[in-house]
Amino acid sequence: MTETEEKLARIYEVGYQIVPTVKEEDLEKIVGTIRSEIEKMGGNFIAEGAPSLIRLAYDFTIKEAGKQVDYDRGYFGWIKFEGSVAAAHMLEGSLKKDQDVMRFIVFQTVKEDTRAKYKAPTLREVKRTDTIKSTPRRGAVAEEEKKGPVSEVDLEKALQDITND
Repeated sequence: MTETEEKLARIYEVGYQIVPTVKEEDLEKIVGTIRSEIEKMGGNFIAEGAPSLIRLAYDFTIKEAGKQVDYDRGYFGWIKFEGSVAAAHMLEGSLKKDQDVMRFIVFQTVKEDTRAKYKAPTLREVKRTDTIKSTPRRGAVAEEEKKGPVSEVDLEKALQDITND
């Protein structure tokens, strides 16, 4: 790559996952470190997605304090910025060294908002002119409904028959 190509400003996005053991109040400090790295390299912010705890599709193993640790969750966030090719490479290098970042990706993108828009389903109104008649499933129930209300004496007798069986 030539020197002029390295200095040419491009649009990048960095997606990152922070280990879930980090306290929520410390997340801003870690994200602030990523932002300051971008600013140090002359980058300009375009958009950002604050990190939120998500469940991972599969367990992710990293080495912490000399032992393997599996995580099934992580704080995912992203930052879109404008910067040089060299700035993107330097950002990758600093993220590799950060112990709180499980994994990350830096890629070239476009300035426009490319996220898929959620479109609420349109509900269509159905007007019914006829009434719905319920049909009993069992014949015995239909016969009881035709007889009318049940007296207290019949109800007590039916309860006695059920509990004595």
